[in-house]
Amino acid sequence: MLVDGPSEWPALRFLLLAVAMSFFRSAVSIDEAHLLLKEKMMRLGGPLVLTTKEEQANERLMMLKIAEMKEAMKTLIFPPSMHFFQAKHLIERSQVFNILKMMPKGAALHLHDTGIVTMDWLVRNVTYRPHCHICFTSKGIMQFRFAHPTPRTSEKCSKWILLEDYRKRVQNVTEFDDSLLRNFTLVTQHPEVIYTNQNVVWSKFQTIFFTISGLIRYAPVFRDYVFRSMQEFYEDNVLYMEIRARLLPVYELSGEHHDEEWSVKTYQEVAQKFVETHPEFIGIKIIYSDDRSKDVTVIAESIRTAMGLRTKFPTVVAGFDLVTHADLRSQIKIKIVSWPQPSGGRLDYRHWQGTSIDKNILDALMLNTTRIGHGFALSKHPAARAYSWEKDIPIEVCPISNQVLKLVSDLRNHPVAALMAIGHPMVISSDDPAMFGAKGLSYDFYEAFMGIGGMKADLRTLKQLAMNSIRYSTLLETEKNTFMEIWKKRWDKFIADVATK
Repeated sequence: MLVDGPSEWPALRFLLLAVAMSFFRSAVSIDEAHLLLKEKMMRLGGPLVLTTKEEQANERLMMLKIAEMKEAMKTLIFPPSMHFFQAKHLIERSQVFNILKMMPKGAALHLHDTGIVTMDWLVRNVTYRPHCHICFTSKGIMQFRFAHPTPRTSEKCSKWILLEDYRKRVQNVTEFDDSLLRNFTLVTQHPEVIYTNQNVVWSKFQTIFFTISGLIRYAPVFRDYVFRSMQEFYEDNVLYMEIRARLLPVYELSGEHHDEEWSVKTYQEVAQKFVETHPEFIGIKIIYSDDRSKDVTVIAESIRTAMGLRTKFPTVVAGFDLVTHADLRSQIKIKIVSWPQPSGGRLDYRHWQGTSIDKNILDALMLNTTRIGHGFALSKHPAARAYSWEKDIPIEVCPISNQVLKLVSDLRNHPVAALMAIGHPMVISSDDPAMFGAKGLSYDFYEAFMGIGGMKADLRTLKQLAMNSIRYSTLLETEKNTFMEIWKKRWDKFIADVATK
């Protein structure tokens, strides 16, 4: 084209503008693709390269996930955006959930000793055992105790009644058992009405521990409880557990009490017995725990106890943790504590952070913690987040617990979503699943996969989370390698099933 006169300048300008716009669109497109690819690689599990079979399984999984997401957009009914008590039955209908139940999830690293066995078992099995008594405190709170003969009445409790006799007096035994179940969990049809704030739900939460303690701490039940906990998690394709245990005194029918050493030894013996019939199960480890609200001198003594247990049971006791509801009175206050140093072996410090008193995260890092429990506020502390990433310190994410205990209502808005998007080290666990009417890890994996991870979370995310649970466990490197081999065989079978069936 020849353009040699003023009359042709508008055409020239139009041509130049068209070329520029075309180039600009191309440049933007290239940059956009580059950014999307970069974000994909940054996500948790993003760098993983899937095999052909895994790609096939991922395509099938994501097809189901997208279908469920699209349906939720139409109906506005999306389980992760709802309270778990109202969403549980919807989750159980999900085909994605059924796949997650099949998935070998590795390890559960954040569990509490008296909240991991389904409460239905406590009601239908344990409370029907001989010599089980019930009484009510002045505040109407139930207590249980196994004894023979019947215990004497005390100031703290009304007259003890043999539960077998009590059931004979009630008109509807099923209704009575259902009422026990309601008292053993936080589950209610209207959680927003019943639990108006954190203090209310935490009060009920702590009351449950008080109520069921007399059942679980009875020596024969204690042994069965530990065995049952491994069985329930094994059935949910979990092969290893790390349990935060208070190791409160365990009692016999005669009234004799056992100390912490007896409890740890029992954990060890029961785990060995379970592994005999379930050889792929790796085992359990105990993280000795105490209440963060106690005086610092008491906490220091608890650490010394943990060290002693670690020395006597090096393959069972893994570390120490401070637990329970965090508030202004219960910060760790490390500046005024002369923390005992381990002798004869490393003692790993864990940290459970549950509320907005997020300074505890900083304290935990200063104590050289090897994992951060919950770490709900970590995203608000960029320096602490960067430090934990640099030191490869993962957070233990318990989605359902965070929601039920009123830290977040819609799991799509969980703070860890931002951390998952940048690949921050983390594991998924279930905290006290029995208290929430859940079981094992599958429900929490569903919430993390569908809600926290959003549409972008795929098989790579799930695989990374499972491998992380092995990597960040307190097992020795040789034990981790063995664990990884067992998990890999199960993973390959899982992938084949999802890809072809």
